[in-house]
Amino acid sequence: QVQLVESGGGLVQPGGSLRLSCAASGSISSINVMGWYRQAPGKQRELVAVITSGGSTNYADPVKGRFTISRDNAKNTVYLQMNSLKPEDTAVYYCKLTTISHVYWGQGTQVTVSS
Repeated sequence: QVQLVESGGGLVQPGGSLRLSCAASGSISSINVMGWYRQAPGKQRELVAVITSGGSTNYADPVKGRFTISRDNAKNTVYLQMNSLKPEDTAVYYCKLTTISHVYWGQGTQVTVSS
């Protein structure tokens, strides 16, 4: 059974930074995509950023230039460095692991950007 555990969320002022982490445990294919999605109140869950096991990345337009996704394959961990945070970045952030045959989600971590 694969489990994803997120950490690093919290309350930050506009313009501040946070770093999210997501550690995957269990039997995990070496070929996979890990990513971050977010869901704000009353809105659908949306892509934030994804990274393949080979290191290719893709970002949603609203976060380009502010967020950076990275991963440590040896630790099966993905990170999201979030800089220049805005109130509109407030949401529950979810980690997602996609393999050839399965999709796994973390439990989510709250990020609140407010003064």
